[in-house]
Amino acid sequence: MLGVAEPDTAQDARLPERHAGRVILLDPGDRVLLMRYDDSLPNGRHWTTPGGGLNPGEDYPAAAVRELAEETGWTDITLGREVLQRSLTMEYGGRLVHQHERQYLARTDHPGRPLGDVAQMHAADGIAAWRWWTLAELDSTSEVIWPAELADVIRKVLGEEQAPG
Repeated sequence: MLGVAEPDTAQDARLPERHAGRVILLDPGDRVLLMRYDDSLPNGRHWTTPGGGLNPGEDYPAAAVRELAEETGWTDITLGREVLQRSLTMEYGGRLVHQHERQYLARTDHPGRPLGDVAQMHAADGIAAWRWWTLAELDSTSEVIWPAELADVIRKVLGEEQAPG
């Protein structure tokens, strides 16, 4: 598992903490599903994996599965292993927070699978668009991808899956 942590500053120590579970969802062609947010600064426009904050009493995997279902309409995805932990400072709910994320690998058997009926949820949650990305597209895009090292994380996971074992 990769761990990426942005440097903690004195300001980060005073920020409210938020915990989030996210899913690196791959289709049979190893394309990854990303959601686009057109936020104001400091977040700005960015693409990120499906997921979101933990509810009270919820653990990271449960939040990741719940959020994936809410954002895609799919309830048949089995969560795999944790592949990334990271922390970042971001805006959420009108204030800066220090977010701790855990990202889990999952797969769908459906190439380029379309989302279910989630348009109202996307509007309420600020999801402006979604799409499946190839690794080459992640490497060459000028779009902001969260986390920036997502293509490398996926390559590492794919290499581990293909290693004799």
